[in-house]
Amino acid sequence: MKSDRVGDGMWRAFGLFLVAVSCVYAGYSKAPTQVATVDVAADPRELVVLVHGMGRTPVSMLPLQRTLENAGYRVVSWGYSSYCCTIEDLAMRLRDDVAASRGAARRVHFVGHSLGNILIRWVLTEEERPSWVGRVVMLAPPNQGSYSADRYAGWLGRVLKPLPELATDSLSTVRRLAVPAGIAVGIIAAEHDGKVTVAQTHLPGETAHVTVPGTHTFIMYRRDVRGMVRAFLRTGQFPSR
Repeated sequence: MKSDRVGDGMWRAFGLFLVAVSCVYAGYSKAPTQVATVDVAADPRELVVLVHGMGRTPVSMLPLQRTLENAGYRVVSWGYSSYCCTIEDLAMRLRDDVAASRGAARRVHFVGHSLGNILIRWVLTEEERPSWVGRVVMLAPPNQGSYSADRYAGWLGRVLKPLPELATDSLSTVRRLAVPAGIAVGIIAAEHDGKVTVAQTHLPGETAHVTVPGTHTFIMYRRDVRGMVRAFLRTGQFPSR
């Protein structure tokens, strides 16, 4: 519908603004994480943890955060710096902050974008998985590595520390990570991604996989994608299209 196209266009324009803000914030912020500020011990709602992509900040996940909050979830948009640490270092911080933020939530779901999905995979596979882990939605994940990482790691790897770990080489971190077992994982790939091919987004044992006519950077701003994320967290399936 025309109104949907207009709405998505507005979100993309807003997304460009958020990218600019995110880049400035990521370059200058000294606070690597953002955790819940509510009284988590008294809040029984299911928790959704959002994990943004490389070079971005929690600001980039704001539209999705609003969608999920309106759906009744408590949401933590977790932030990190792409310029300081390895995937393992960042994932360990994510693990600790999620444990501190869970509070009374019976289940904790995860939604990641790009590199954020690899941090989530580390948390769910490298140590014993807590019983309260719920469902996972991955947006444009480099699950099989990224040809862009192959191309740019040599000269950007010193600045973006996790970038070389996303290479397609069989010895890279992303290729050696285990696959989460016993968890419903939904993957949304962008047809015109530009950084990750659709084939590279797949994960063995995935519950569902869909492709949308979007791009890597702005996939989370699409109205249909936000609806798919909400539906998968509720039902473990993407809605019929």
